[in-house]
Amino acid sequence: MEIRCPKCNTANPSDSRYCRECATPLPAAEKPAGSPTLTYETPREKFASGTVFAGRYQIIEELGKGGMGSVYRAIDKKLNEEVALKLIRSEIASDRMTLDRFSNEIKIVRKIVHRNVSRMYHLSEEKGIHYITMEYVPGEDLRRMLRMSKRMEIGTAISIARQVLEGLAEAHRLGVVHRDLKPGNIMIDQEGQVRILDFGIARAIKSEGPTEVGLIIGTPEYMSPEQVEGKEVDQRSDLYSLGVILFEMVTGRVPFEADTPFAVGVKHRSEKPPDPRQINAHIPEDLNSLILKCLEKDGAKRYQSAEELLSALAKIEKSFPAAAREDNTTSRPNTGKAFRRCRKPWKSTLILPWPGDRSPCPTATWA
Repeated sequence: MEIRCPKCNTANPSDSRYCRECATPLPAAEKPAGSPTLTYETPREKFASGTVFAGRYQIIEELGKGGMGSVYRAIDKKLNEEVALKLIRSEIASDRMTLDRFSNEIKIVRKIVHRNVSRMYHLSEEKGIHYITMEYVPGEDLRRMLRMSKRMEIGTAISIARQVLEGLAEAHRLGVVHRDLKPGNIMIDQEGQVRILDFGIARAIKSEGPTEVGLIIGTPEYMSPEQVEGKEVDQRSDLYSLGVILFEMVTGRVPFEADTPFAVGVKHRSEKPPDPRQINAHIPEDLNSLILKCLEKDGAKRYQSAEELLSALAKIEKSFPAAAREDNTTSRPNTGKAFRRCRKPWKSTLILPWPGDRSPCPTATWA
């Protein structure tokens, strides 16, 4: 007997508690006695296009589902602008302490004003449904881009990582650690700008004190060893996660894979990551060393701040061959879809999938 993931529809063994593809808790999985692991059911609330929620937000389309709940693209009729509307699952919203943490985190996260961080607006409630409104970022998330292209050009990967680091540096300066940095939380908008999503979400659903046994906050493939162990984390945990993302962008795979989230976590804690150059010989030696330093088990051996890592990455980008920085379009995913080729100020060319959308870019050509 198989269990189908409610998020990505992947078939999983009957004894699975998490989806082997996206790590979403499986609704059919039973919670072991004494374990506070969160399991979620598919939300009953589903709004059709045109529905007006809370007398203010007109639904355009559903953008996706996750462990937190459903996310919709909507028009804020009061301000006449598009927003992302995240409905919080009732299992989470029923916890008063969790809602208080959400409220406190949003107050902090709203202070982050940076071109590479998506804004979070407010937490509210409508007829028992708790929701968060956020800046809507039109574009494609890095997870989908990686699924289509598998491996990115080196210059493109460096450019994306640099923009993520610029956003992280501002957040860390304000004392905010993301805690769940992963490709699904990194958007590339229609102008090629990188945006980090969902700051504060992981911390808001975290229990007080160290993480309890069985409660996983984050996505196993991108979690730092200290997160896996349930220890308190700081900015170096985000840098570890970015190291995993960089590894995936330039090799086409994550450093640690296993059949269960628990097994993945064990590998993050105890196994040495593979050498990226053994998978992709085209990775420059200095970038290879940078990735491996990000993936050090001991936080003291990693880069200590986003600024330090950003400086190291900038030196690599500067030394990268000019021709490669200027044109990173030598390979493209073979999907048959239209791709936009857009030159941006970071001196690289991104190939971005925009099915059905050819909104203008001043320096774009289509292929």
